[in-house]
Amino acid sequence: MPKSKSLFNSAKKVIPSGVNSPVRFFEPYPFFVKKAQGSQIWDEDGHKYIDYCTGYGAMILGHKHPEVISAVQEQLSIGTLYGAPTALEIELAELIQKSYPSMQKIRLVNTGSEATMTAIRLARGFTKKKKIIKFEGCYHGAHESMLVRAGSGSAGIAVSDGIPNDFTKNTIVVQYNNSEQLDRVISKNKDIAGVIVEPVLGNMGLILPQKNFLKDMRKMTKQADIPLIFDEIITGFRMSLGGAQEYFGIKPDLTTLGKSLSNGFVISAIGGRKEIMDQLAPGGKVYEASTFAGNPISVAAGIASIRTMSTLKNKIYPKIAKQCLTLAKSIHESATKYGISHQVNAIESMFQIFFTDKPVTDYASSKRADGKKFQKLFHHLLKQGVFVAPSQFETGFFSYAHTQSDLEATMHAYDNSLRQVRQ
Repeated sequence: MPKSKSLFNSAKKVIPSGVNSPVRFFEPYPFFVKKAQGSQIWDEDGHKYIDYCTGYGAMILGHKHPEVISAVQEQLSIGTLYGAPTALEIELAELIQKSYPSMQKIRLVNTGSEATMTAIRLARGFTKKKKIIKFEGCYHGAHESMLVRAGSGSAGIAVSDGIPNDFTKNTIVVQYNNSEQLDRVISKNKDIAGVIVEPVLGNMGLILPQKNFLKDMRKMTKQADIPLIFDEIITGFRMSLGGAQEYFGIKPDLTTLGKSLSNGFVISAIGGRKEIMDQLAPGGKVYEASTFAGNPISVAAGIASIRTMSTLKNKIYPKIAKQCLTLAKSIHESATKYGISHQVNAIESMFQIFFTDKPVTDYASSKRADGKKFQKLFHHLLKQGVFVAPSQFETGFFSYAHTQSDLEATMHAYDNSLRQVRQ
């Protein structure tokens, strides 16, 4: 890939490490994308890939979906940013609310990090308490109180330089899928402002909630009068039209949405119980603001995306779930055939393989998987025209644009790649 190599060398001169997000980097250098359409992307050297990274789950309808692009083009013809409210914002909020009844009021923001940061601030402002419980391996954005790993005591430890202990001392990290530990932490702490969780982990590979874990969490938080925050940046509009909360039948107090909300445009949302959301300024004392929040381009994309998903929900969700199950089964059969220790986690349109002989149910078990073997798999898949996220600790995603021929080619590519990985 000579063009990508040259571009990467140029990028390193003006962009730290040559990338604008660390997850995009892989050795010896990442390919640079020139264009995308449907289920496929092309790099600057002309190679075509079947895309299962899909913008880390954002492109649920596929690249350049016509309804979304048409809505954005129509809005572009009349303006891009006004610094004042638009009727479109109300329409989008109403569409979100229809699919997520727990979101009684909604504020639009730009990124998932912004949404989770606001949710945490709201929980603290509403309860007048300080501590937040998060789960090890869950990713809630690159802001100070969430870039935390478990410490020896009740306070978390920063995972990045530049974060003083003052930011992490009020974050308690609990093991995912461990209801007993969560119960103990809640029982011992009277200063908990909220519990935040990815209902299905998509940032430590793919890790599924064990039976009753989310229901136990909802019961405990309700009994202790602690706001429960569902971070559905990944699962929202992906696991179902109503996200993981509809799928599992759980009603959180606050919800964050992003990614599939706009099929590739920059927008996120925070919503929840009226009495909590009404704490936001200017009516309340919890401050949050953004110049680009609710910008009409992204809002138009969000409206078109939700309308399309709503209209086609009986086609989209069964199709991508069936394709994902078929691929997961094929990957398992190939790895078994070649005598490779592995686990394949999959749910609806999300999947991932771990190279380990033990079930992957939390952060610790995911870390025990053979990451070097996954890197070999990634590169072999890439050579065969299949693009998945380059890290073991990410997730593969189907889109509505993936075809039967894409699926068959991908199964063949995984089989060949796993055969190479075995050697």
